[in-house]
Amino acid sequence: MTRKPNAELVDDDVPELGQEWFAKARPAAEVLPRLMGPKIAGELLRPRRGRPALDEPKLHVNIRLDADILRAFKSKGPGWQTKVNAALRDWLASHAPYDA
Repeated sequence: MTRKPNAELVDDDVPELGQEWFAKARPAAEVLPRLMGPKIAGELLRPRRGRPALDEPKLHVNIRLDADILRAFKSKGPGWQTKVNAALRDWLASHAPYDA
């Protein structure tokens, strides 16, 4: 069963790519160095994995909280840990810094 094209998405100025076009296609690693130079091509082709590194990443801690406090934050659904972080930040803003 062939798929009927959506008439709103058909663009006569940009025809559908066929087998002939794909047969001529080349990998970016082969084409980019000639078009942009090896340095820029190397940057563009370098894999970027994961999230960008943060200047100050969050730290993992274990903390014991009263059950009713935890229940109240968790009852609001996903993101409760972010809300705990925001509540602590708000508390710090309204209190003198703690110096040991």
